[in-house]
Amino acid sequence: MIVNGEPREIPAGETVLALLHDLGLDEHARGVAVAVDGEVLPRARWEAFALPADARVEVLTAMQGG
Repeated sequence: MIVNGEPREIPAGETVLALLHDLGLDEHARGVAVAVDGEVLPRARWEAFALPADARVEVLTAMQGG
């Protein structure tokens, strides 16, 4: 699986929510978005969405500043 452009070993069937925890991110934090294979995945689906082994995942976090 590719996560944010880097290869990553993820167990088959791991959920988006589990991946976020592996990355040290809080799923309740504002400004977090996840796209799987180019499609934004709604937050309501993170807990149940099982990631395919060949998925390309982008995890984005909003940053403040100027």
